[in-house]
Amino acid sequence: MNGVSRVEYARDDSDRVVDLEDDGPPVLPDQTRDDTDRGWGERSYSNDDRLLNDRPPHWS
Repeated sequence: MNGVSRVEYARDDSDRVVDLEDDGPPVLPDQTRDDTDRGWGERSYSNDDRLLNDRPPHWS
């Protein structure tokens, strides 16, 4: 072949069926494990209940 490499190309993909309605798991998560309090070695706690209880009456 005189030093020239031969490249083989795959056949046409136009007949391949692709399911666009797949509801499987996401490819990339919205949040990684190390992007959380627990990932940084901290305890996770929620302050929401206290904040809702301390809400001023005119915010009801």
